[in-house]
Amino acid sequence: MGVTTTSPAAQTPATYVIALGSNRRGRHGSPEREIAAALALLAPVLASPILRTPPLGPSNRRFANAAAILRTSEDPPALLARLKAIERAFGRRRGRAWGARVIDLDIILWSGGAWGEAALTIPHPQFRARDFVLRPLVAIAPDWRDPISRHTVRQLFKRLTAPRPAPR
Repeated sequence: MGVTTTSPAAQTPATYVIALGSNRRGRHGSPEREIAAALALLAPVLASPILRTPPLGPSNRRFANAAAILRTSEDPPALLARLKAIERAFGRRRGRAWGARVIDLDIILWSGGAWGEAALTIPHPQFRARDFVLRPLVAIAPDWRDPISRHTVRQLFKRLTAPRPAPR
């Protein structure tokens, strides 16, 4: 994937899709309250309803998940740094993959198309296969087009949730 860069003159706001998740109580309370507190800090132009979703991986705690659309002049690495700072402020500790977390904030898509570097890949590599990302996202940005597959979020969600014939 090619790397997209912004020029010094590109200070116009970009639009980002952020996925939010929590499955552990924190200083704000329940996972839903952690999501709501993170949304208050992010000040999105649009946010999905907060959904309860089953865990992925070895965690046995259900998640609260949401999606938000942000407008900011930050480039992707600067926004990522801000999201990681919010996670730390909420008490997020790096540790076991797929474990319980107070808050998880991921950049899923951005208006600049694709971005690739060691610390950040946009679009998020797994978002197309994650119901807990696509379900809230389809509520707020169904026509946003994935720059890699060229499918809309609505199309990706329908592909993911379409009934499959039972194996014979």
